[in-house]
Amino acid sequence: MKKIIVNGKLISTSKVVCVGRNYVEHIKELNNEMPDQAVIFVKPNSAISCDIFSDPDESIHYEGEISFIIESEKISAVGFGLDLTKRDLQSKLKSRGLPWERAKAFDKSAVYSEFVSFSGKLEDLSLQLYINDILVQQADFDLMIYKPQQIIEEVASFMSFEDGDILMTGTPKGVGKVFLNDQFTGRIFSGDTLLIEQKWIVR
Repeated sequence: MKKIIVNGKLISTSKVVCVGRNYVEHIKELNNEMPDQAVIFVKPNSAISCDIFSDPDESIHYEGEISFIIESEKISAVGFGLDLTKRDLQSKLKSRGLPWERAKAFDKSAVYSEFVSFSGKLEDLSLQLYINDILVQQADFDLMIYKPQQIIEEVASFMSFEDGDILMTGTPKGVGKVFLNDQFTGRIFSGDTLLIEQKWIVR
């Protein structure tokens, strides 16, 4: 089973719970409809990775997200996550009214920084993603349509969180294609304080 790093220690996680269409400007950039409830999907443990991989045969898109560790159905830690998506395949599946798993839940499609314990104010959290030192995505709590606690309650209404599960809260505008050898830098802030910075080179 793939594990993640929380405060320097490896812990097990059974699944990744993701929220789609949670930022208005991202909904617009993909020409999607505005949801009337949270769009929730799941990535399996096999999707978890500490590296970003490109694919010469398919268009892989990055989606930077504020991500949380859930314990006892509460947020215990925060990290930077990348929801990797096979965009052309996703568009094809959506056009046919089919599920997204082939485009979202493939191996190594959920990439994470280390997570750090967090008990501060969620409304102070923000995200930045740089590619080759150019800022491509930024977002904060206020821009989320559905806030983390709302998402947790919605998920709990039909599915259980196991301790160590990851919650991804959606991506802001600025998504794009992953290219071999690109340098990604993900940052999570609490107010002006940098909580996490993680760098990756696309393999």
